[in-house]
Amino acid sequence: MSLVADMGIDLGTAHTLIYVKGKGVLLDEPSVVATSQDGKEILAIGTEARNMIGRNPGNIRVIKPLKDGVIAHFDATKKMLRHFIIKAGGNKSFFRRRVIVSVPSGITNVEKHAVIDATLNAGAKEAYLIVEPVAAAIGAGLPVQEPIGNMIMNIGSGTTEVAIVSLGGLVVSKSIRLGGDEMDEAIIRHLRREYNFMVGERTAEQVKIQIGAAYPIPEEKMNIRGRDLSTGLPKLLEISAQEIHHALQEPIREIVGAARSVLEETPPDLVSDIIERGLVMTGGGSLLRGFPTLLAEKLGIPVIVADQPLLATAYGAGLALGDLDALKKLLFTKTH
Repeated sequence: MSLVADMGIDLGTAHTLIYVKGKGVLLDEPSVVATSQDGKEILAIGTEARNMIGRNPGNIRVIKPLKDGVIAHFDATKKMLRHFIIKAGGNKSFFRRRVIVSVPSGITNVEKHAVIDATLNAGAKEAYLIVEPVAAAIGAGLPVQEPIGNMIMNIGSGTTEVAIVSLGGLVVSKSIRLGGDEMDEAIIRHLRREYNFMVGERTAEQVKIQIGAAYPIPEEKMNIRGRDLSTGLPKLLEISAQEIHHALQEPIREIVGAARSVLEETPPDLVSDIIERGLVMTGGGSLLRGFPTLLAEKLGIPVIVADQPLLATAYGAGLALGDLDALKKLLFTKTH
């Protein structure tokens, strides 16, 4: 019996997920690599590397090999992918695998080739790319092959994808290089500007998760630890949900604007489908409290969050391997 199984990979700025055919999502790890200072030696990958962020000594570099959904460090991405594929597959004999990777719809041909080459260098025999909104729509269970307008929004860490999918293709799409990471940075900027107070990425992300909201919510408070920049000393600070809501308004406005522009370009016959069927949200950003309510109010259509928003893109990429012929016009491919 062959140990080889097809894989769908959601190669994200913050997390990489791997779906193995017949087994589901077997890996979900941070897209982080720790190297020696000269970059020649890989010291840790995934969760172990992420735990080093902000705690690493000078002789260790901790990097995120992907930025805004595309490869920023090719060699580190190649080694990270190889490590994750082996970990998900449970064996090293993966050179005969077919692998499909989801990518932002707005990436360039050069960036496409970089992802393909990294996947092939990681050991795949056949490598395919599928755009994130189509993968997310498939993973969310939308009838993408039917003559029906399906509106999908996938908010990742580095990119937000909004698209209308029908008859297996993208009718209208918009990709902006902004997502959960920009929300974290907005929180960091707010705390520095208003309180002369500095926190790291992990603390900002926790603030977003615990008291962040796209829509005004009842008042909540949260205590956070960071550094008082006026004294350089550690400090405990109490912050409110209301101020974090205001801090997040700029990235939220851009995401709402992307959805509005897609609707404005959608053919009238498909708009009627969207009015009836609504917008489906996937990705980590869809879990920001009040976001569906805000979008429904701003766009005038129903908005729902997919059943498994964090897994939808990985599931969709994997499921697409079973229907390559129908989706061929959407795929970019290369083989060894």
